[in-house]
Amino acid sequence: MRVLAINDLSCVGKCSLTVTLPILSACGVECTVLPTAILSTHTGGFTGYTFHDLTSELPAILAHWKSLGLKFDFIYSGYLGSIDQIELVSSIKKEFLAENGTFIVDPVMGDEGKLYAGFTAEYVNAMKALCAEADYILPNATEAAFLSGVEYPLTRENVDKALVELSKLSLPVITGVKDGADICVFFSGKNGGKYSFTHENVEGFFCGAGDVFASAFVACLARGKHTAEAIYLASEFATAAIRRSAKEVPDKKYGLSFEKEILPFVLSLQSLDKNA
Repeated sequence: MRVLAINDLSCVGKCSLTVTLPILSACGVECTVLPTAILSTHTGGFTGYTFHDLTSELPAILAHWKSLGLKFDFIYSGYLGSIDQIELVSSIKKEFLAENGTFIVDPVMGDEGKLYAGFTAEYVNAMKALCAEADYILPNATEAAFLSGVEYPLTRENVDKALVELSKLSLPVITGVKDGADICVFFSGKNGGKYSFTHENVEGFFCGAGDVFASAFVACLARGKHTAEAIYLASEFATAAIRRSAKEVPDKKYGLSFEKEILPFVLSLQSLDKNA
C-alpha cells in the first residue's frame, strides 16, 4: 500500500510529517510526503519560529509526479495553511487517488474551543467542503464543534448530535472528548451506529497527540484493519505515548515520546493479522 501524507514539516517539535513518516514506515507502509510548509518549530508554545509557505512549489512537484504516473492507495491530509491549499488538496485527490482508494482528512483548525490564528469562518467552510470529499474525517472536539455547528465543549451528552451532522459529510472520528476523568474517541459506523473508546484522561496539553493518532489510524487502515480496529489500536498507541510523555518529557511542547511505543503498537497490529 502506498500512502501520500500532505502536511507541514516542523523541524523541531514532534508533529505532522515528522510523526507520520516514522509511524507509517515502522508499520511497513510506504509513505510519500508532500510538505505544505517548512517551519523551524511548530507553533504550539514556541516563539520566534520561521515559516516558509510551499504553496508555490507544489504544482511543479505534482506535475513531476503526474509524469511518473503515480497513484496512491491512501491520501491523508493534515494542516493546510490557506484556502488555496485546501482547494489544491481537493484537486490532488481527484488526480492522484487510485481507483477504490481512501481519502482521509484531519481538519486541523483549532483546539481548546478556538480556531488557530489566521483561520476564519470562510476557512472553516472551505474545510467543510473538503471533508465532504473524504472517506474519513478526524476532527478533535474543537474542530468537530466548528464543523458541525454544535456548541463547544463537546460532551457525552451532545456528541451524538455532532456525529449526526458530521456523518452528512463523511465517516467522522472525533477525538479528545472529555467525560469526567476520562477522555473518549467517538465515531460513526457505515451502518449509522455510534461507538466510542474510553481512556483515563492525562491532564495537560500534549503537542502532536492528534498527529500520532491520525498517523496510526492511517497505518492501520493501510494494513487492512477495519475501522473500529484501526481506531482502537490508534487510540491505545496515542494514549500510551501520552502516558509515557507525562512521565518522561519535561517540556511538553517538544512533542510526545512516541518512539518507544511504536514496537508495542506494531506487535498489536501483527497479533490482529494472526487472528484474522
